[in-house]
Amino acid sequence: MSEGGRPIILVCGEALFDLFADETNGQLTLDARIGGSPFNVAVGLARLGTPAAFFGALSTDLFGERLRRALGAEGVDLSFALESDALTTLSVVGLDAAGSPAYGFYGKDAADRQVRTNDLPQLPDSIDTIQIGSYTALVPPIGDSLLALAAREHGRRMIAYDPNVRPTVVPDLDAWRTRFADYLPHVDLLKISLEDLELMYPGQTLETLAETWLGQGPALVIVTRGADGAAALTARHRVEIAGDPVALADTVGAGDTFQAAVLARLGETCGRSRSALERLGDTDMLDLLRFAARAAAITCSRRGADLPRRAELGLPDPAVS
Repeated sequence: MSEGGRPIILVCGEALFDLFADETNGQLTLDARIGGSPFNVAVGLARLGTPAAFFGALSTDLFGERLRRALGAEGVDLSFALESDALTTLSVVGLDAAGSPAYGFYGKDAADRQVRTNDLPQLPDSIDTIQIGSYTALVPPIGDSLLALAAREHGRRMIAYDPNVRPTVVPDLDAWRTRFADYLPHVDLLKISLEDLELMYPGQTLETLAETWLGQGPALVIVTRGADGAAALTARHRVEIAGDPVALADTVGAGDTFQAAVLARLGETCGRSRSALERLGDTDMLDLLRFAARAAAITCSRRGADLPRRAELGLPDPAVS
């Protein structure tokens, strides 16, 4: 299932379309762009030369077929992808009367939610990591199914989790907090943005929260802070990096790039397993953060979620490295 027998990362969740609405002279035009955090992570891994597979439900409609072709064209393994007759989720972004961004989310009963526990695949040994995150980790039925997958596979392979909170999809922050707590005992690598941390736990410090989370399951906690850099914490170590100046186009896909880069780098340096995370030292953790920040900076320097390839980070072809 992967070239050269290299371990595969199974990325679970949604793939969707963002529709950017623009009204000119009374005419409304829609610019459709492929999106979804798990979609981006899977593509980011593939572009970095790390074998990736996608597990989620893709619609048989026009949008779903386009998503399937795009994943395949990037080299993402689709043997675990499900087909659904339900429609593809559409996220519509426009401007309100005051000129502020206004969001409409058309995802009720959509294809990406139609994953049930009896759809969970039996996984081959070639998969060493499962990556879960975004709103499909919460909304039923897929949210309950992915939680069951994490619980079933924890201890057999590394579980990575990025909550990627989306209040525009589920505005109930208590629901996000509850699901976050449900996942922690089954997670080895937790990556969370400072924005999500402050949204779910206002008034609490990174240090206090990270110490609590490390005691509840994860072996490694990474907190991204946008232009202010990132921090990584284990039971024995804490390291930080400052942000570097970036010729900013936008930040779309930056967090997904960071996560993909962390997972890819682990596979090429320290290894992807809980025991490997527990052995990380300061130098290893700094290397992870710096590599991921460089990758995210490239994404931020260009419009949309256009994630970098290995060569852009000065890495050799994995087939010859």
